[in-house]
Formats: sequence, C-alpha cells, structure tokens
Amino acid sequence: MKTIAIAAGGNSSESEVSVKSAIEVSNILSSKYFTYIIMIQGTNWYWEDPKGRYFNIDKNDFSLRTDDIKIRFDAVFIAIHGKPGENGYLQGYFEMLDIPYTSCNAFCSALTFNKQACKLFLKDYKIPMARAVMIREGDEVDIDAVIKSVGMPCFVKPNDSGSSFGVTKVKKKEDLASAFENAFRESDEVLIEAFMNGREVACGVIKTRSKAVILPVTEIISKNEFFDYEAKYTPGRSQEVTPADLPEKVTDKIQKLSSEIYDLLGCNGIVRVDFILIDFKPYFLEINTVPGMTKESLIPQQANAAGIHLEDLYSMVLEDVLA
Repeated sequence: MKTIAIAAGGNSSESEVSVKSAIEVSNILSSKYFTYIIMIQGTNWYWEDPKGRYFNIDKNDFSLRTDDIKIRFDAVFIAIHGKPGENGYLQGYFEMLDIPYTSCNAFCSALTFNKQACKLFLKDYKIPMARAVMIREGDEVDIDAVIKSVGMPCFVKPNDSGSSFGVTKVKKKEDLASAFENAFRESDEVLIEAFMNGREVACGVIKTRSKAVILPVTEIISKNEFFDYEAKYTPGRSQEVTPADLPEKVTDKIQKLSSEIYDLLGCNGIVRVDFILIDFKPYFLEINTVPGMTKESLIPQQANAAGIHLEDLYSMVLEDVLA
C-alpha cells in the first residue's frame, strides 16, 4: 500500500476544522493506504503516534523518522483550510520537493485564496458577482464612498480567510468601524461586499486527468444572519438541502458555471464553488480549494446524495496525483 501524509492544522482560525477534516479523511482512506496525520502549526511539523509520542517531520525532504524507520510519503492529501494549506505556501513547498499532493497548484491556490484577486480575474470572463471594495490595514477609508459603491447592508470580510471567520453583516454606517476591526484580526486586507438578497447555494467539482465529477447542488438555509462559522459547524444552526429544490435547468446552470470557473482558474482536485441565487441567476461568491471534509461539510453531503462513496472519491484524486 502507498503511504499518504494527511496535512492538518495550519496557522489560521480554521485549524480546529482542519484537524476534524483530516481525521475523517484518514478514517476513510485507512483501508487502502497507510495514512499519517501530519500536524503543521507554524514551524512545528509533527506526527503523533497512538501512544501519544511526537515525531518531528524533517522539512528538508518531508520525511518522518520514528524509533526505527524513516518514512517517506508517496503523496500528500492537503486538509489544511486557510494558511498555509490553501494559499499556495504548502503547494510551492511540495512542488520544490517533487512530492505529489491533492489540491490546486501553488499559483491557483494563491489566486483563489485572495478573494479580491480571484474576483478581478473572473470578472474578465463576465462571471456575475457582487460589487466589492478592498481596503488595507492603515488605509484612510472614506466611509461614505464605500457605502455609495457597495450599498447598505453589506458584508465586511477578511480578503484571505475562510469558514466565515471575521465576517460581519453590516446594516448601519456606524457599525462599519467595528466590522473592519473584526476582519483585520484575520487579515491585513478587508473586502467590503454588496449584500445580495438571495438563496445561497454551493456545488462541488472534482476533476482528474481522466474523469470529471460535478456534484449535486446544495442550498444552505442558515438560521443566523448568514452562513457563518457557527451555522456551518453547530448542529441545528443551518439546514443544508442536497440536492437543492431547484428547477432542473437552474441546477444545470449552477453546475456548468461551477465547472467553468474550475477550468478558468486552473483548479485541481476537490473544489467547492459558492453562489448567491437571485431570480434563479447564480452570482459568484467564492471558491474553496480545500473545502471542509468533516461529517457536517458540504462535499460529503453532496457525494452521499450522488451515491458516491467518499473512499472512491478521495482515492480517485489520490490515484490521479500518484499516477
């Protein structure tokens, strides 16, 4: 059997979710591969054995030395949401070491993790999306100009973060300052985005060199103001309907647009594309190149609705990079 490292943890607020994803992936793949969950937290890269002992990763070649053997990994399954697993850092490292990995390449990961850069790129291809303004920490912000550009209410979010950490729905001008402060805790760039009153939907796309799988569309109905971290990971705070209750032609439109965006950005592996649906027209929200894989996450729900075993799905991606 091949030996697979599952990269987990990371340096962002999404670390806890990443570990949950990695455990799920490891449990699913352990009958086909030797799996090791490798924790990556800052400069600490290690594996914890069943006895609770820690063994450090040699960053010179991403190998693992236990008591008696040196383990080299045939491939890496990246399960780190946020930095450094979704922004291109790890991808660049593995590319230099010539170690195969699941997920998009370094350039694509960096582009898609930067929400504003990704939007500007897709805008050239006439992909519909909300109006947005970006500010950097330390900028002098003309609040009235921002409101004139994006309207009110609006969303204030970190430009490079996921799982809705640091995101605020702002309804009043006087609440913008605290929303900026909240977002700047996660990033030194903040995106102010027009609020679009519609239905939130998401679609998973998985492509290899020989096969493409476009998963069923999910509609997310949140009991919170929006699909924030609590709504995503707290049972009962949101309802995810898969497949979404939509006309067939609308579902087809969302799936085709998701596949098109995947190709335009040059994605690889498992990706999820999020939209707001207004009058049955999908508006691009964001793309997740390392989507959640916990039991509560959308990709597992969509695969289940499509009758696809997760072991087959994850193995398909791994076997593609191992080939």
